[in-house]
Amino acid sequence: MSGPFHQASNFKIDNLEIVQANSVTYAGKSALERLEEHISPGALHNSDERCEAPKCHPEIRAAVQDEILSWISEGDSDADPKRLLWLTGPAGTGKTAIAGSVAETCSEQGLLAATFFFSSFSGSADRRSKACFVPTLAYQLRKHTGLQSVGKAILSAIDNDPAIFRTRLKDQFTELILKPFRQLRGQYDTSTLPKVIIIDGVDECEPLSPPHRPFTKEEAQIAREKGHLEILNLLLDAVCDPAFPFRIVIVSRPERQFTTFLTETASNTTLKLFLDDKYNPDADIELFLNAKFAEMRRRYHLPTSWPTPEQMSTLVEKSSGQFIYAATALRFIGDGAQLPQDQLNIVLGLVIENHSECNPFQELDALYLHILQACPDPLATTRWIATVDGPHRRPLPAHFWRQFIEWVPGEMERFLGCIPSLLFLPPPEDRQSPIRVYHKSLHDFLNTRKRPLLSVFIKIYGPPHQWPRSCRVERVLRIIQNKGPVIPARTQQDHEEFLAHFLSISTVFWSRVKTSEDKRIFLSSDARWWIDRYLDKPADDYSEERGTTMWFILDSVHEPCPIFYRCSDACKRWRKAIVDGCTARAYVVPGSLELFLRRAANRQLLPLGRPFKYLYIRVRNPRGTDHLSWAQLREQERRSYMPASRWIRPA
Repeated sequence: MSGPFHQASNFKIDNLEIVQANSVTYAGKSALERLEEHISPGALHNSDERCEAPKCHPEIRAAVQDEILSWISEGDSDADPKRLLWLTGPAGTGKTAIAGSVAETCSEQGLLAATFFFSSFSGSADRRSKACFVPTLAYQLRKHTGLQSVGKAILSAIDNDPAIFRTRLKDQFTELILKPFRQLRGQYDTSTLPKVIIIDGVDECEPLSPPHRPFTKEEAQIAREKGHLEILNLLLDAVCDPAFPFRIVIVSRPERQFTTFLTETASNTTLKLFLDDKYNPDADIELFLNAKFAEMRRRYHLPTSWPTPEQMSTLVEKSSGQFIYAATALRFIGDGAQLPQDQLNIVLGLVIENHSECNPFQELDALYLHILQACPDPLATTRWIATVDGPHRRPLPAHFWRQFIEWVPGEMERFLGCIPSLLFLPPPEDRQSPIRVYHKSLHDFLNTRKRPLLSVFIKIYGPPHQWPRSCRVERVLRIIQNKGPVIPARTQQDHEEFLAHFLSISTVFWSRVKTSEDKRIFLSSDARWWIDRYLDKPADDYSEERGTTMWFILDSVHEPCPIFYRCSDACKRWRKAIVDGCTARAYVVPGSLELFLRRAANRQLLPLGRPFKYLYIRVRNPRGTDHLSWAQLREQERRSYMPASRWIRPA
């Protein structure tokens, strides 16, 4: 057979594009493969990631589920038909459980078109951002047998624009979902189509921080609200498009931007279901408690008279319509620390001193407070919860955290194994599963309703300035000193896996060099080895930009140095390693004057303003993967109010 490659050998082809009759392969990948790369498998209602997600027990929340299912299947016959349904209510009222149960029922009845379950505190990182939202919906739609022509149009759109996944969310939705339905309108049997798309936890969609510096708290909140409104606007555009055949269920907390948009801007198309006393949550909670107590009685061989009607009534009253309270209380009662009867009595007797009547979560807070207060070291446990449940772009395996935390075997169990009612801690032999906090309300308690907890800490440890230093910082320092975990890994592969995870998150944990012991550790550590590790780590979607990483490290060791005196030996050692490592890779680095001005600006000794509070290190080589063109730099300066200066300059 003759051809351009006849008898050819030992050659390489890059960026190959093969055109066939029905498909286009770009860079060796088909449109379907490129689509699969940009979806979030964990966001589907039936994903393995959600196998233990809460679902409604039979006969519980039946009224709400029936109303939603009736709207999905028969909503067109309403006097004023709506194509959007907003299910909302306070934290802990069972919104996600209802959404999951409705999705299961719709799937069994052939009514479910697609789902996306956002999650900001558990699961994979792609469930926290909007980046995978539209591709995941498109991927599910193309799988339906009645939408095969639409599926081909979706793949054709990807072939026509391989960069579609880097465009705005609205453009993605238009090209991948709306246009295929517009083009094929009337060419498929609508009676055979599924009817609904369910989107849960839109309020948990979080913005990605820009690469050059982290968001401030105010900027993060603004970006978060803009992201929510962007999703709501495209969903409104969808249901208002006559070619779009589906209804949409949106599930979220009643935050201001949702309330304003869905009750004002989209009021003509939105049906609102608020989980309040109308749906008799107390009766549902009592059914839930009865079912779980029956399981507990069988497990512990307890009499049928336990718990008493009075105890059950008190527990229902304490729940205040919050399923999360009932679920947390049941896990605490049955955790085996004491007899279930004694644990129940503890729950029923809990109160918060000097509580505010305006706090709707005071009973839940009291339960959280008691559980944490009973830990061997409440402060350390609270800090470790904040660490493992922190702002990581992807959940890390519990095996990594075990290596990170433990100086001696068993510390992980001491710090986090004492709260089985609040989080799931995989066993030591499980090397893949992450630690999972059961409900976001714990995160809220530790961050926004922590006054009772701080009072307990003051009673135990004294004033905050007397509290022990963060054990997280101590772990980071020891790992830097050891070039690995304090307890050596069993194999070289295990050691490399630990370092890969550590490099991906450790700059968040870097602390200022404050004590003489810190300086000793930094001075005795192999600075150049660590800098080379950071600069040469494989790039992926979760890696920080390398220049930002170097800034974190340089700022940690340099900022505490005296303003008018020479830097410490530890600072000199690490600064030299950073400068040598960066210049060897053609990075632009700050000079001595710039470092001096940065310290002066930080101490407000010179009115230099915000740009001098950040050090920027950029790649000089135009072919570098972290390179920013001059036009991109100017655009970045415009967005972040950084005037052109010596801090960022072109190659």
